[in-house]
Amino acid sequence: MSENAPLIVAMGVSGSGKSTVGAALAQRLRVPFADADDFHPPANIAKMTAGDALDDDDRQPWLETIGEWLREHEGSGGVMSCSALKRMYRDQLRRHAPTTEFLHLDGTHEVITRRQASRPGHFMPASLLASQFATLEPLAPDENGVVIDVDQSIDAIVDQYVTTHPEES
Repeated sequence: MSENAPLIVAMGVSGSGKSTVGAALAQRLRVPFADADDFHPPANIAKMTAGDALDDDDRQPWLETIGEWLREHEGSGGVMSCSALKRMYRDQLRRHAPTTEFLHLDGTHEVITRRQASRPGHFMPASLLASQFATLEPLAPDENGVVIDVDQSIDAIVDQYVTTHPEES
């Protein structure tokens, strides 16, 4: 692993492929991968399972934990899958690890709905997708990141990212 390996957050709404793309990208870049879903406290999972959207108060300690993971991997690199839907969430993560780059996995409501339908048993019900799209604040021009359309294969998404970041491959 190189001294300045990339630190990436694969972000987007539920069903956009954050975990799958994040794991594939981490494997390609030979850095650790973590899924932000694994960092949720039981109360957050129970709330989402019940069909209730998390609020900012629910997310704050969760984002702190994710930020700590990013800080721990800042020198060695890593990929974290995390919705990071709002600018303030991404800012919170960047306060821990300023070099973090965001890979926004973007797709239409129709494409994401189709992808979600192929994920039975996930704790985030499809009924919350509309709230995720309503909450999503796309990357601003001053944010370190890239947007990639999810309506393609996982390999194509990873290839597109690596092609736009040849120094990381």
